[in-house]
Amino acid sequence: MRSILTFIMGMVCLIATAQNINDVVRFGTENLQGTARYQAMSGAFGALGGDLSSLNVNPAGSAVFNYSQFGVSGTNYNRNNDATYGSSTQNTDLNSLEFNQVGGVFVFKSPNSPWKKIALALNYDLVQNFDNEFFASGNTDQGIDNYFLNFAQGVPFGDLLLGSNEFLEEGYLRIGAQQGFADQQAFLGYFGGVINPTDDTNNANTSYVSNAQYSSVNQQYRQSTSGYNSKFTANLAGQYQNNLYLGASLNFHTIFYDKISFFDETGYDTGSPIQNTTFDNFLHTEGTGFSFSLGAIAKLNDNIRVGGSYQSPTWYNLTDDTSQRINSELADDDINFIDFNIVNLFEAYRIQIPSKLTGSLAVVFGKDGLLSFDYGYQDMSQAELRPDSDPSFAAENDFIANQLGDVNTYRIGGEYRIDRVSLRGGYRFEESPYETEGIIGDLEGYSGGIGYDFGGSKLDLAVNRTEQEVSELLFDSGIVNSALVDRINTNVTLSYTLKF
Repeated sequence: MRSILTFIMGMVCLIATAQNINDVVRFGTENLQGTARYQAMSGAFGALGGDLSSLNVNPAGSAVFNYSQFGVSGTNYNRNNDATYGSSTQNTDLNSLEFNQVGGVFVFKSPNSPWKKIALALNYDLVQNFDNEFFASGNTDQGIDNYFLNFAQGVPFGDLLLGSNEFLEEGYLRIGAQQGFADQQAFLGYFGGVINPTDDTNNANTSYVSNAQYSSVNQQYRQSTSGYNSKFTANLAGQYQNNLYLGASLNFHTIFYDKISFFDETGYDTGSPIQNTTFDNFLHTEGTGFSFSLGAIAKLNDNIRVGGSYQSPTWYNLTDDTSQRINSELADDDINFIDFNIVNLFEAYRIQIPSKLTGSLAVVFGKDGLLSFDYGYQDMSQAELRPDSDPSFAAENDFIANQLGDVNTYRIGGEYRIDRVSLRGGYRFEESPYETEGIIGDLEGYSGGIGYDFGGSKLDLAVNRTEQEVSELLFDSGIVNSALVDRINTNVTLSYTLKF
């Protein structure tokens, strides 16, 4: 009977919300994905077109195709992370293999019309692959007790107690649903044995102390993420006369994201009532999004092309659910009934990611090759959590406006052709979305690749490497412990294109 009741209680929706700036940055960042040719040239396709993934930059690009074609791409993603925490650095290495792109374009030619070509394209791209992992270990003077004390101080002790004949997991869900996330964390800290009220005989008590005694502790933290942000694009573009290409796209996003963290703390004083604390968290997010884009490419002469595009805001509709578990020597006997099967469901929420403008220039050297440059601008301070009528969202949106700023992106790509062989290379630089240095660093990337044209089909290979430093907070509140993670991502992509 207890397991059935636990499942039912697990479906109760939380009134409080836990969404914050991290969600905005996570889902507002698009990594370089797509076809091998697109990746090999670092995505500098705004004035070029002629590649299915170029629709991510400029929707006019499909009208550059001379033939209908179909393409599919697969990528091996390597994530190499060095996490420095205290004086210790730990390395993790992760590989995953995905089909990251599939799509086709249909070209309809009309030689006797001012509209020389009309192109209809359908394309699926993996905007972001969330598969990642890092491990941090080191000594600190800020224990996990500070996390729970931060939530507990000021909460009446009576509000954390179980009701008559109430199971521990039922109380955990009830407090989350009726009193909010903060009181629920205080509840976990108390029944997990980490904190105690200064007067446990007084239900009106609002002061709490730690059960942990230490001058420093050893903490081990492992975070694993998985999932994706994918984009399906429906595109229509046309070539007007000989020198102008116009296009528009509708973009439909799908998000699945899981984050699980394992935390273990030891190294307390010999006389400390607790000697080991574990605290694990699981977050699952899923939802959909929508955006549209408009673009144009103009041939100024046989060699020079310019392009410009507008990417609308992306509107995401998302839902979160969370699970937790905790243990220590002083934890309640039934603490293990609060585990990852006890799920907090949050109310649906929305995120608006700001619009983006891209300007592009390309120089084409006939059939010998080309050089291309893209500049992108996005003001991330305009990102919002919605509904903004929610007081917690309004406060977080003010925080976002102060913390985030302009993001300038620069991409350079080149291609050199030798008969049927194409050699490619590129460079990418993307500024951090944060105004404050040290939270997320600037991203720098290099790419290269090779392709072979068989006539009726093409085979392309690309290697794309980026590096970025990120300060990963172990917890969002109470303690400021963070691991400095040097992320090195290396993608190896193989694409096959069939002309018809």
